Amino acid sequence: MNTLGHIFRFTNFGESHGPAIGGVVDGMPAGLPLDVAAIQCELDRRRPGSGAAGTSSRRESDLIEILSGVYEGVTTGTPIAFVIANIDARPADYDSMRHALRPGHADATYMLKYGVRDHRGGGRASARTTAATVAAGAMARQLIAHSGISVRAYASSIGGATDAEGMARELREAQQAADTTGGTVTCVISGCPAGLGEPVFGKLQARLAAAMMSINAAKGFEYGEGFASAAMRGSQTLDRPVGIDSALHTEANHAGGILGGISTGEDITMRVAFKPIATMMRAVDTIDSHGQPCTLMAKGRHDVCAVPRAVPVVEAMACLTMADALLAARAAGQLSTL
Repeated sequence: MNTLGHIFRFTNFGESHGPAIGGVVDGMPAGLPLDVAAIQCELDRRRPGSGAAGTSSRRESDLIEILSGVYEGVTTGTPIAFVIANIDARPADYDSMRHALRPGHADATYMLKYGVRDHRGGGRASARTTAATVAAGAMARQLIAHSGISVRAYASSIGGATDAEGMARELREAQQAADTTGGTVTCVISGCPAGLGEPVFGKLQARLAAAMMSINAAKGFEYGEGFASAAMRGSQTLDRPVGIDSALHTEANHAGGILGGISTGEDITMRVAFKPIATMMRAVDTIDSHGQPCTLMAKGRHDVCAVPRAVPVVEAMACLTMADALLAARAAGQLSTL
């Protein structure tokens, strides 16, 4: 499955150290002015080589080239194909990984499934491919903005820290120890109309969860009160209605903007947990593709933590999911406008 969505569909392609990555966005309505500069701004937020603490030093410009589906700055209703060149690939950095299986990576599972694997930076399993996701998400963002929907995410924790100073310290300390660290990203979707999402197996939170859990290194998803609600009483989590018009208004929005799998019209709040990145700049014990013990000393350029650069990826996945849900509701005659 390299395609996300049903009506607004995004297919991504490419590998970490191939000539390019890219994607095809299908289902974008015709006649929408597409701001390519805004798409590039989103790519710049995610790209490596920005100099931010704990991020990869790989120097990629991540310049998008749109090949089809846009004419004179306006969408034509046909598939939007785009490519992003890999200009700073260094496959030789991964020669030591040709046979050694990196612990915590997809090396073994790809080999067991396909009988072959691309060892160059993880190939298809690399987070490098999320650049294409961010580009497609930026297109979806421009679509959903016409319905007043906005998406904002931020790093809410790194390691055990939740404040900016503490998170920066966690990154420094992990880097100095040749180690990595995890964290969480919080995302808020505002301005969402009531009625998006399909019961029973097309619940909006399930669609969002599937999108978020498709992101590299994602290990957990929750919305509303999430896992904390398991330790609460019903009286503490009850969403008491205080009004209803085009949306349901509650006292505290404990449900996170979704009830019965359908958006209420209140803010949709969710959090995504990311594990520590498995590649560490230290020697680790592992096995090779023949099952023999070996020691791997990773080379190359790697992030210390996925969270800082995952923020725009989380936003992109949310935008793609909401665009698809919005067009599905419109196609079903449940919404009169985009």
